[in-house]
Amino acid sequence: MTEVTVTVPNRLGIHARPAALIVRAAVEFDCDVWVESPADKVNAKSIMGVMTLAASGGTSIIVSAEGDEESEAVQAVVEVIRSGFGEEMI
Repeated sequence: MTEVTVTVPNRLGIHARPAALIVRAAVEFDCDVWVESPADKVNAKSIMGVMTLAASGGTSIIVSAEGDEESEAVQAVVEVIRSGFGEEMI
């Protein structure tokens, strides 16, 4: 299992559009990928799951994966999150 902790850098946090970007990155890999906030752990390939995290800007979340491409999957999802989703940063 590979995991990385990352802080949500954009002011609005993970809402519908950022959730879609996370899912788009996660589905590219042949492994299980999760995103975990202090309140919940969800499948990063599920748009509804990622949206339910409702992680606000500044929240530390854990991206983890298990399977054949776990390192690449975690790196891809973390890069999407660190990008700030093209939104205003904190």
